[in-house]
Amino acid sequence: MLSDDVAAELLANGRIEVRGRLVEASNATLLCSVEHEGVRADCVYKPVRGERPLWDFPDGTLAGREVASYLLSEEIGWRLVPPTRWRDEAPYGPGMLQLWVDTEQDTQLVDVLPPDNVPSDWLSVLHARDEEGNPLVLAHADHPGLRRLAILDVVLNNADRKGGHVLVPGDGRVLGIDHGVSLNVDDKLRTVLWGWLGQPLGDSAVEHLRRLRARLDDSFAALLAEYVSPKEIRATADRIDRLLQQGVLPAPSGEWPAIPWPPF
Repeated sequence: MLSDDVAAELLANGRIEVRGRLVEASNATLLCSVEHEGVRADCVYKPVRGERPLWDFPDGTLAGREVASYLLSEEIGWRLVPPTRWRDEAPYGPGMLQLWVDTEQDTQLVDVLPPDNVPSDWLSVLHARDEEGNPLVLAHADHPGLRRLAILDVVLNNADRKGGHVLVPGDGRVLGIDHGVSLNVDDKLRTVLWGWLGQPLGDSAVEHLRRLRARLDDSFAALLAEYVSPKEIRATADRIDRLLQQGVLPAPSGEWPAIPWPPF
């Protein structure tokens, strides 16, 4: 896997070749290769023109939210989102490019399992039954990288953290993808990562959040404003303020479905 700095340069300046479409995605999501100065990698390209209108997000803003989410992940210092760049000149018009991530096939941090199969060190989120009445549990690992991702999702107000949006690349990191429905001004947090509900943020997370909050009052806010509105940046700052004031991972608001459907 390329280093993040090399990947970011490649995405920003490389020649894009469209190879196919990922048909499972609800918006146009294209698998591409990108090449620059002898370096080549696969990436995902999401053009603005391929976005499906949503009732609760302004039209044509989802790709920008993906870039803003990456910038916030970088600024907090956790590097939880694959390198992502905006491209004005691309095969189907402006949009975002994100480095394709190869994952460890045998490593899964979120799953739906029979109760007896849930690992003892995992955290249960939801108990349910399948169509035949058999009990199932939605659960996830008690993993520090996954916990940071849960905190970042609160900051991003991520409305769609599915289990399939959590990746574990070969270097062992935890990464999150698909942040197009993030950073709304209204509370829309919807995630499968509720296992730490009510637990303290911890000193390290508090320190990172404080640094990020301070950056939202300086030039970093101007960079974010290229991709999301000033009101959305203000709402992000307010969410961090609430997190720091409460000192714990929050519970669902009750005003919005707490878990995305389907969860994967």
